[in-house]
Amino acid sequence: MTALALAQGRFYRLRRFLALTKPRVVLLIVFTAVIGMVLAGPGLPPLNAVLFGTLGIALVAGAAAAINCLVEQKIDARMARTRGRPLPRGEVSSLQTLAFASVVGTAGLCVLYLAVNALTMWLTLATFVGYAIVYTVLLKPATPQNIVIGGAAGAMPPVLGWAAVANGVAPEALLLFLIIFVWTPPHFWSLALYRTKDYASAGLPMLPVTHGPEYTRLMIVLYTAVLFAATLLPYAVRMSGVLYLLCAVLLGAMFLERAVRLYRHYSDALARRTFRFSIGYLAALFSALLLDHFWH
Repeated sequence: MTALALAQGRFYRLRRFLALTKPRVVLLIVFTAVIGMVLAGPGLPPLNAVLFGTLGIALVAGAAAAINCLVEQKIDARMARTRGRPLPRGEVSSLQTLAFASVVGTAGLCVLYLAVNALTMWLTLATFVGYAIVYTVLLKPATPQNIVIGGAAGAMPPVLGWAAVANGVAPEALLLFLIIFVWTPPHFWSLALYRTKDYASAGLPMLPVTHGPEYTRLMIVLYTAVLFAATLLPYAVRMSGVLYLLCAVLLGAMFLERAVRLYRHYSDALARRTFRFSIGYLAALFSALLLDHFWH
């Protein structure tokens, strides 16, 4: 084997380990955490908190994703959306995944404890347990409300970012938590609607499987309406200004219109577009918070 072929093999293997961390999900987690850092105080947050806080949170989030892949590898092998992941394909072993997650997660917690503050480390550890253990192991295979309850772990990043800068958690940070917490069900149920057969074959009690697609579509509408209201709270408590309010109303109206259309005129293609829109929606909403922070 040539040196080039050996290097290419190692690079491919490195990419397979990176895939275990679900980089696109981690990117959204880090983005909302950074917004929490910025909003925690006037002006720009300390560079030290941003750099090491972002690194630590990203590492622990990647480790949690790897544990999720480890626990669900048999389920992933039965689903079209996930059977291409490294574990179902046999590209990495369970032991290697566990070792990788342990090293990466421990490194992230050490960075947070030594370079940020203990509060952020403990909150991040609790988030790791909430996602990797409570949601993945206990809730997901047991109840159709798994997304609602387990969404608490996914809503924590802006709180972690806030704690990294302020060494505390203010009510405003909990508003950011609330927004992501309410956003999670319509976001994920849009995906579950056009992947219902996958979840049914995997034996997971997702809402479309247990309660049917029409009930799920109704829940998407109701949660999106609640989300619309929740996104107005930062303006109501003077956490943000008019720029954010206008963006929140516009984005909320667009999301609600899609949810209603999904309920009345369902198609898999529309559900897929709604799912993709929900990702852009959250990124745009938090970007509006960021811009408004410096604008007003």
